[in-house]
Amino acid sequence: MTDAAPLRLGTRRSALAQAQSGQVAKALEKVSGRRVELVPITSEGDTNRASLSEIGGQGVFATALRDALRRGECDLLVHSLKDLPTTVPEGLVIAATPARADSRDVAVTRDGTALHELKRGSAIGTGSPRRIAQVHVRNPRLRTVDLRGNVDSRLQRVATGELDAVILAAAGLSRLDGDPLGELKAESLGLAEWPTAPGQGALAVETTTDAPDDLMAALAALDDEATRIAVTAERAVLAGLDSGCQAPMAAHAVLEGGDLRVRAVVYAPQDGWRIGIDVTEALRPAHVEAEASAEEYIHANGSGNGADSADGADPIAAAREIGLSVAHRLLERGAADLLPRP
Repeated sequence: MTDAAPLRLGTRRSALAQAQSGQVAKALEKVSGRRVELVPITSEGDTNRASLSEIGGQGVFATALRDALRRGECDLLVHSLKDLPTTVPEGLVIAATPARADSRDVAVTRDGTALHELKRGSAIGTGSPRRIAQVHVRNPRLRTVDLRGNVDSRLQRVATGELDAVILAAAGLSRLDGDPLGELKAESLGLAEWPTAPGQGALAVETTTDAPDDLMAALAALDDEATRIAVTAERAVLAGLDSGCQAPMAAHAVLEGGDLRVRAVVYAPQDGWRIGIDVTEALRPAHVEAEASAEEYIHANGSGNGADSADGADPIAAAREIGLSVAHRLLERGAADLLPRP
C-alpha cells in the first residue's frame, strides 16, 4: 500500500451492502495500491418501512449515497445495480461493473418444498411487483405478503413460521458472510421460466465524472465487459418501457460468443397474463474485432446513456440498441397495457 490518502467508499449500512462493498474495496486496494475505507451512509430506503412503491421505488436507496458523493464525503459508491434508476445523474458515472454473481432468485422455505408444490394459502414474502406476478404464475394458489427489511429479518420470518417462504436474490445470499440460511432450504428459480430484474446479481461502482485519472484507471481494471454488455441491454429494456424500477417486468441478457441473447417479460399484476420475448442478435458486425477496450467504453458510456457508433464497433452502444429494440417489440405486442405509468 502507498502512503496516499485512503479512498473513501460510500455504502449503505446494511450487512449485505457492507459485505459487497467490502469485496469491491479489497479488489480496488489490489489494483490501486491504496487503502480503501468504507463510509456508511443511511438512505431513506433503509429507514422508511413503507412499501417501495409508496416511497419512490428502488431509487430511494441511491439518493443519499449520491448526495454524499457530490458533497465530497466519499470518492466512490457501490450499489446493487438493480436498485439504480436507468438514468444516471449529470456529473456521475458508473465507472465499473465487476463480474456478475448468480442472477437468479431463490425461494427460501423451512423444509425445501418447491414453490409450485406449496399448499393453497401459503404466505410468500416479497415486495417486488415482478416477483409477486411470478409467484402467481408459478402457483396461483399462493398469497403474497409485502416484505421489507434486511436479509436476516426476512429469513427469520420464515424460520418462525410467520411466512411459508420468501423470494430473495441468490447473489445477496452468496455475498453474506457465513451461512445465512442456517437450516432453511433454498430452491433456485431457473432464468428460463423466472427471469429476474435488470442488473440483478451485478454491482455498480459509481464516481464523479471529474474523478482523478488514477481512480478512473483503477476502476476500469475492475470492469467486466461481458457483465457491462449484458446489464446495458437489460437496463435499456427497462428504459424503453418507460415505467420505472418497480415495473412488473424482467429482463436477462447473456453474451454468447459474438451474439447477445435477451429474454424479457412484462407481467400482469395478478392474473398470470404475461407478454415475453426471447431474441438473439449479433452484437458486432463480422468485420469488427471481438475484443473492445474497457477504458474506451467506460468513458463513452459510463453515464448509462449509451453512445452512437458509426461503424458498430462499440459493443455497449450496440447492446443498448438491442435492449431498446426489445422494449419496442414488447410495446408493439401490448405490454403497455400491463405496465404502471410513472
